[in-house]
Formats: sequence, C-alpha cells, structure tokens
Amino acid sequence: MQHLVLGLGLALLAALPVTGARAEAAQEATLQEFRFGSIDGGEIGFADWTGRPVLVANTASLCGFTPQLADLQALWETYGERGLVVLAVPSDSFRQELGSEKEVSEFCTIQYGITLPMTAITPVTGPEAHPFFAWLRDTEGFEPRWNFNKVLIGADGTVKGTWGSGESPTGSAITGAIEAALGS
Repeated sequence: MQHLVLGLGLALLAALPVTGARAEAAQEATLQEFRFGSIDGGEIGFADWTGRPVLVANTASLCGFTPQLADLQALWETYGERGLVVLAVPSDSFRQELGSEKEVSEFCTIQYGITLPMTAITPVTGPEAHPFFAWLRDTEGFEPRWNFNKVLIGADGTVKGTWGSGESPTGSAITGAIEAALGS
C-alpha cells in the first residue's frame, strides 16, 4: 500500500507545472528541437544557433508591411557579427505570400537584398501552425495576428519580447531588446 501511495504521489508531482529553473531548461530544450525547412533546401533551426539570440519575423511578400524586410536585413547586417540571428519565416497564413519558395527567394533577394536566413513558406497560425508558433501561442499567449510580427528569443532560450506588425524592426523597442539580449 505504501508503494501505491508513493507512486500516486510521484505521479501527481509529475503532473504539476514545471517552474523556475526547471521550466527554463524544459523551455530551452523544446526550443532547440524546432526545425524549419530552409528556403534554399535542407533544414535550419534553433539548435544551429545555440547561445545566440534569434529575432523571428513572420513575413509575406505581398503585404503592406513588406518594406520591413529592409529593416530586418539591416538588423542582420548590424548585429549579426555580434551574435544576433534574424530569421524570416515567409507565410501564407494571411494569404499574402507568393506561390513558391523560389518566387519568394527571388523577390526578397532582388527587391531587398536579403541574405539573412529564411525558412520555406510556413503556416504560423491555427491548427496548421508550425510547432514553434504553436509553442509560442501555448507558452507565451502570442500568436501572429498579421504578417511581420516579431519575437526575440534570448540566448538562454527564453522569449525576451514580442511585437506586432506596426513595430518597426529598427525602432528603439526592438533594438533596445536586441542590445540587452546581446549584453550591450
């Protein structure tokens, strides 16, 4: 009987939410597992950038906010050597993306000189959302409501900030968070 009670007690403890350092470790481990198809083929993901902050933006080529691609590229050029990764996640979740990865890649390169990492076209909302965006929704309560939402993941794997479409990538809110994440 003692073993049964102990076993039930351990089962109940295991069912409790993880908090503190254990929660951060679990969050980071989960984050490290997220992979995306790369727009150039192959895969890219957070494990490739361990120990580096990552700014993730869901993008679309045919959106009124598309000029923010130039700002995302500027962040990549300004902070990339200091460790920041800027990841563009083209998405058709809001029906404003071109029809293929090749078209998106060509458009972004020709129009905005994009050299930052880009994923394949990826769903970011609803039941089809990529696991990273589902995790973000479930753990942070943040889900893109439109194109060009931004999320800063710190080098420690925690979410350092989330911003909507209207927040400029090169504005003080985001650059200040980046500077802090880089330890500047």
